[in-house]
Parts: sequence; C-alpha cells; structure tokens
Amino acid sequence: MSKGVLYVVATPIGNIEDISQRALETLKQVDFIAAEDTRHTLPLLKHYGINTPLRAFHQYNEHAKLEMMLQILDAGQSIALVSDAGTPLISDPGFPLVRELIQRGGRVVPVPGASALICALSASGLPTDRFMFLGFPPRQTRQRLAWLQTFADEVSTLVFYESSHRVVDSVTAMCEVFGTVREGVIARELTKLHETILRGSLESLLEQLQQDRDQQKGEFVILIRGATGGAGERIEVDIEQMLITLMAELPLKQAVSLASRVSGIKKNILYKQALKISGG
Repeated sequence: MSKGVLYVVATPIGNIEDISQRALETLKQVDFIAAEDTRHTLPLLKHYGINTPLRAFHQYNEHAKLEMMLQILDAGQSIALVSDAGTPLISDPGFPLVRELIQRGGRVVPVPGASALICALSASGLPTDRFMFLGFPPRQTRQRLAWLQTFADEVSTLVFYESSHRVVDSVTAMCEVFGTVREGVIARELTKLHETILRGSLESLLEQLQQDRDQQKGEFVILIRGATGGAGERIEVDIEQMLITLMAELPLKQAVSLASRVSGIKKNILYKQALKISGG
C-alpha cells in the first residue's frame, strides 16, 4: 500500500458480492475512506469485516473539504474514494479532487470494478463498439427536450441514467426527440433482487412503464440505439451521385461546398467522400 495516494475504488451497484479482492484489500489498508454517504458504505464494510475509518465526501461538501483532503494526501496518508455504488466520478462526486491532485503532481490509482453503465451496455443487445454516456438528463421539460435534441443524429449508442421520479417523463421526451420506433433498452435495478431489462421500441418501453407501476421504481439506465438514417447513410444512398455530377462541372472544393449547402451535410464529411470518388 503506497502512501500519499488516492485510490478510486469501485464498489457493488447492488449485489454485495460484486467487489474485487483488490478493492477489499485496498479498503482495509488505506488510512481512511472518503465515502459519498457513510451510512451507505458502512454496511458493505461491516459485511467484509473492514474497520477503516470513514469520512463523508459528497457533492455538497467536496469543494469545502478539497484542500483538507489534499493536505492529508500530501502528508503521506492514503485515501480510498468510494461512491454509494459503482465507479466513483461516473455521475458521482470526486472529479474536483482527482483533477486537483493530478495537477499538483499527486498520484491517483484506479481500482476498477462495477459500473452500472457498462453492466447495462453489456447486456443490452445494442451496438457496444461505439457509445456515448450522457449521465442524467435535465430535470425541466423544456431543457430536457432541447438537450436531447442535440443528440438526435448521433450514431453512437446513447446511455443515460435516470431516477424513478423522472423515468416516465424522460422516456416520453425521448420518444418525441428520437422517434417512437427507435430501438431502446431500460435496465432497472441491475444486479439487485428486482433486476429488469426491457427491450423494444421507445414507444413500447414507454407503454410498459406506464402500465406497470413497479417498472417505475428503482434506479435506471436507459440506452438508445444510435441514429441509422443520418448523414452517413445519405452519403451512400444519394449524395455520392450528387458529388459525381457536381465534380464533373466544378472544381472539387466548389462541388463539395455546393453539395453541403444542398444536403446540410458537413463539408469535411463530403470532402472525404469526394476524395474517394476522385481516387485522391
């Protein structure tokens, strides 16, 4: 166990057995544990017979306690940072501490493990080669809709967190922005007793939520398949012929510029396609 090190330790998201031996050894050997909620972390420590002192470090005090934590690390003590569940900093407190410690030349060591977003993605049946984690949507309806709209044409699988209080509102907004037929997944209470993974169109997912109040309880990961009818597909279907026609009459840059104005597709995307067509 190195001194003066901040260990970022992942803890179970539900099933208490989903913790690594390395994480347990780290929690035992550090000088103290900085926990998002000491009341939540204490049962985990008791279960494994760990008596390391706990200190609260959450979103409401992390800036106030930042300098104190850095001084403790600078003095040679080691700290394990944990959140209520899963990997710290993923929609949880800790970023200011990690960032400042790195900028001061300190050492941060990750102790990997459970993560709700990776857990949901792995079992979703949606493409996993490219995904975008977006955290919690805005709470207010207008802001939520405007925010979601910025991702309407994103081709990556989209991953959101949501609470029981807003899951119906968020899925309703997703139907409006992404379309009712877009494929989605709702993963609820992962690794816990009432784990449920619903798959289908966004419209069918919303119906299942509305018809079964039990499906509105717990913690949620919402996944949405990326756009498949966006700019990339149009290039293959009709833009290529447009480029061929324009390039026969105009210099390449002018052809690309005109094609961009007509189609709304970004010039850099069309320029790459034009180079392929011309053999450049």
